[in-house]
Amino acid sequence: MPGKFIVFEGLDGAGITTQATLLRNYLVSKGKEAVLTKEPTDGLIGGMIKSALRKEWTTDPLTLQMLFAADRSHHLKAEIAPSLKKGKAVICDRYILSSLMFGSLDVSVGILKQLNAEFKKPDMTFIIDTHPRICIERMKKARHHVELFEEEQKLEQIRRNMLSLKNFFPGTQVIDGNRTPEEILKDIVKVAEKS
Repeated sequence: MPGKFIVFEGLDGAGITTQATLLRNYLVSKGKEAVLTKEPTDGLIGGMIKSALRKEWTTDPLTLQMLFAADRSHHLKAEIAPSLKKGKAVICDRYILSSLMFGSLDVSVGILKQLNAEFKKPDMTFIIDTHPRICIERMKKARHHVELFEEEQKLEQIRRNMLSLKNFFPGTQVIDGNRTPEEILKDIVKVAEKS
């Protein structure tokens, strides 16, 4: 699996960060070089996005999506592409599908597809499909602040958007996220090792 670009997508609270970390640890335990990264990044643009999601400042939805695209462009050039060139597996916690599934609540999906059209496609995408109510319960336990996209009705709509995109990239697998992390990881590893 060297040089593979693997992306995890899902609702907030779905368990994607947990699964991305578990897969990276699994690959490293098998002697493979694997890099774990995420979007929005911890860089300057990513920081602006995170503070907008926490409602520390406001901007219009299209500007926010342009910031996501700018953050992604920098992320690809500075971190993802160089790691892939060295033959490392790159595991990314959120990528293009997140922009489409969350962003299309307020911005035309056509514009979002255009903004992201030139970016590298993942070799493999795992959509962790977790029920919105479970996501909210998990987030309440884990966080002190609630982000923009975390109300249940919004999460229901985002889940519909997400499932409608399951064929957007080849090599996308929808994984049942309503189980223990260990059970979910077993399914992910089965798929990852076949490819």
